[in-house]
Amino acid sequence: MNIKTFFLTVVLALVSAAVYADKPNILFIYLDDFGYRDTGFMGSDFYETPNLDALAKNGMIFTDAYSCAANCAPARACLLSGQYTPRHKLYNVGTRPRGAAAHRRLLHIPGVDVLNPKIKTWAQQLQAAGYKTGTFGKWHLSQDPLPYGFDVNIGGTKSGGPPRGYYPPHGKAPGLKNAPKNEYLTDRLSDEVIKFIRQNKDAAWCAYLTHFAVHTPLQPKKELVGKYQSKKAGKLHKHVKMATMIQAVDDGVGKIQKTLDELGLTKKTVIIFFSDNGGYGPATDMAPLKGYKGTYYEGGIRVPFFVYWPGVVKSGTRSAEPIIGVDLYPTLCEIGGAKMPQGQVADGKSLVSLFNGKQKTLGGRSLYWHFPAYLQSYRGVHDEQRDPLFRSRPCSIIRDGKWKLHQYFESGDLELYNLSDDVGETKNLAESQSEKCNELLTKLKQWQKETKADIPTKPNPDFNAEAEAKAIKKRKK
Repeated sequence: MNIKTFFLTVVLALVSAAVYADKPNILFIYLDDFGYRDTGFMGSDFYETPNLDALAKNGMIFTDAYSCAANCAPARACLLSGQYTPRHKLYNVGTRPRGAAAHRRLLHIPGVDVLNPKIKTWAQQLQAAGYKTGTFGKWHLSQDPLPYGFDVNIGGTKSGGPPRGYYPPHGKAPGLKNAPKNEYLTDRLSDEVIKFIRQNKDAAWCAYLTHFAVHTPLQPKKELVGKYQSKKAGKLHKHVKMATMIQAVDDGVGKIQKTLDELGLTKKTVIIFFSDNGGYGPATDMAPLKGYKGTYYEGGIRVPFFVYWPGVVKSGTRSAEPIIGVDLYPTLCEIGGAKMPQGQVADGKSLVSLFNGKQKTLGGRSLYWHFPAYLQSYRGVHDEQRDPLFRSRPCSIIRDGKWKLHQYFESGDLELYNLSDDVGETKNLAESQSEKCNELLTKLKQWQKETKADIPTKPNPDFNAEAEAKAIKKRKK
């Protein structure tokens, strides 16, 4: 290398370092099946999350935050693409029909099970803006997340659950092949994030900590079981295994926070906390919300969310502004100074103006969900869904201000709720508020048309009304 080339390289490195020094680091904590009330800051009376609680207390909590879907894969596709389900067509976990054929009145829309690689993700946009990017944990959108904008992948495959459980062996999951015998997966993923942060402490980085926790199997962290077995059960929560899994997440967040403090990175790191859908019905409770993972009642799609951003987000603030998963794409791009991809539809709005207090609301907009498939019921759990056989049948949903409308395609049934005084969705106002119902249905149908939403209409030849009625009667006993 000649002297001219050497100095040019040094200058470019210094300029690059100066540019990156102004970019905040991003820690995006994205949990799996983590319910609306599953943290202390959201009111759990049994689970313990002191580290998350402290971050939330010193940041901004959003009380009306939503996932874009009631189960894993479509929620993640919406998050990474910034698009609602009709655009990327990843509607369910897998493309095969769910539940007994005799109980499905319509042929479901299978959709796809891999996120189209032509869709540019926010990770790719951050990469282009100079960020080092890493994904740690669940991916679920293809076999390999690296082509979608990540420099590092630990544990991410097409699998929706933890690789062979939370204790080794973890099979062929990247970066986890030689895990120590008694290592808990949640701990390992937190440690891998710490390793990534240390390796990139002088660069701008984005760590997507997408824990498998608290997805099934409900496999507790062994050394914490005794603690929760001896703890008095709460009125809301009491599940011992779930409690240990949640504490493992929180302990890891505490270790990461200590690392940020040690490296002097706390003040230049944005921490976002979110969940992919509502909690697992047999183990947790979202009360007063109705529903759980897989339902499109509030308990299935409303989730905990906070942002911690020193110097930008005012400590101890709360927002009741309705936000949704597709909003994270433009938000992350704005935080990182990354460009939105040209020619690609973006369904969300950046939340930065809410974070920094420049706006209290994003204006009058509606939020949407579309699920043209079926999701069978949990065994023994069916008290917070439309019928005992399915957590959800084909439907579309709109939230507009305080109003929420459900449209069900099998029967044409409509359910209208005023969330401001009935967050538990107990009083269907579709008939008594017919004008509002028709107004929202018109909006919803227009959105379906704009997004070219697949609407199931073909009768299922295997449907058997008598078998369905018998199955419903049996479940209700």
